[in-house]
Amino acid sequence: MPPRRPLFHRETEGIRVTVRPSYLREQSRPYAAQHVFAYHVRIENVGARSAQLLSRSWLIHDDAGEETKVDGEGVVGEQPVIAPGRVHEYRSFCVLKSTSGWMEGHYRFVRDDGTRFEAVIPRFLLDAADALPE
Repeated sequence: MPPRRPLFHRETEGIRVTVRPSYLREQSRPYAAQHVFAYHVRIENVGARSAQLLSRSWLIHDDAGEETKVDGEGVVGEQPVIAPGRVHEYRSFCVLKSTSGWMEGHYRFVRDDGTRFEAVIPRFLLDAADALPE
């Protein structure tokens, strides 16, 4: 059985966020300091009340010494309502200058009663050395 990519997860206010990063060797250009990492995100409502994802905030750390903050509405153009027991998944990517770094952040949610909260996106490592063979 091939090795599995690492998983990073955190639960906040009944929302469980799980991230599985991977290095995209075929899309990277190391000679140009462009290392492409994908990350698959699973947002699961393990609580008792629905919640709508309104926005996201990311901190992207490149071991080359750069940090980038990214804020925006929804995720990949959507602001899903996640009912109890339901899941929303998506995939995105980032480009680093170095072969390693990390990302972390939070999603902003609102419940039907107007209550707002932030669900933590756990810090996850981006490391080209963890790349699995194709």
